[in-house]
Amino acid sequence: MTWLSVVVQGMLLGGIFAMAAAGLSLVFGVMRIANLAHGDLMILGGYVASVTAAHYGVPVPLTIVVSMVAVGALGYLVQRSMLDRAMGLGELAPMLVTFGISVVIPNVLVQVFSNDAQPLSVGSLGTASIHVGGDLSIGWFPLITLLAAVAVLTVLQLFLHRTQPGRIVRATADDRAVVRLMGVDNRRVYALTTVIAFGTVALAGVLYTMRQGGVTPYEGQLTVLFAFETVIIGGLGSLWGTLAGGMVLGVAQSVGAQISPDLPLLAGHVVFLLVLVFRPQGMFGRSVLA
Repeated sequence: MTWLSVVVQGMLLGGIFAMAAAGLSLVFGVMRIANLAHGDLMILGGYVASVTAAHYGVPVPLTIVVSMVAVGALGYLVQRSMLDRAMGLGELAPMLVTFGISVVIPNVLVQVFSNDAQPLSVGSLGTASIHVGGDLSIGWFPLITLLAAVAVLTVLQLFLHRTQPGRIVRATADDRAVVRLMGVDNRRVYALTTVIAFGTVALAGVLYTMRQGGVTPYEGQLTVLFAFETVIIGGLGSLWGTLAGGMVLGVAQSVGAQISPDLPLLAGHVVFLLVLVFRPQGMFGRSVLA
């Protein structure tokens, strides 16, 4: 495999990282909450899609909608029943709530489905590729995932900058006290933000499950690490930085795998640590969502 191919495959891998991190970046940018359950919610989205396809005969493409709606509704319930109260108790309380959720989700999945992988196949699309030339081929499904990540980030960007609810979300991220003085209930803004973030991570979970061919309960412990690294590399509060961070992390892992099969994770962690040392605000870090 040529180094050009290694870089391209890494950028395609970065698409799923960026997709996974988009909701995490949004929640942190608006509510300043580090959602430790983000990876497990991603896996939950994959499980919802797998179960609805296998047990209810829902076409695989439609399972994306089912998963986004189900996990988004869960996000609304979590925000209104737990996170709203926790946010009034201090900065640590919301993080503890998300930690508790991260413990509950995989254990419930194990009790209901055991440790066996839940399959979700996309058929021949999973192995189809485009031959560009020489040793370079681009898989159709990784390319679709990358394009989906760009589409999601574009929609979020347009929502935040071109719509009235989006402007209110940005204003709440800047100063929620001033927003309350303007007559806006910031709890509704937080609920909307959480629904969007949970729906986005569900989409990432379905695409991840399709790409892997299946999903197991405890994979969220690793995916949440990738999501945090992506957000921090790209820059906290920057949606397009999330895409850049995902690609940097993906390329780092791809290069590490080319050097040695044991190095992908280590290479990604090393790049993450280097960013923390030399540019702690990230590549495109800003104080508010941008």
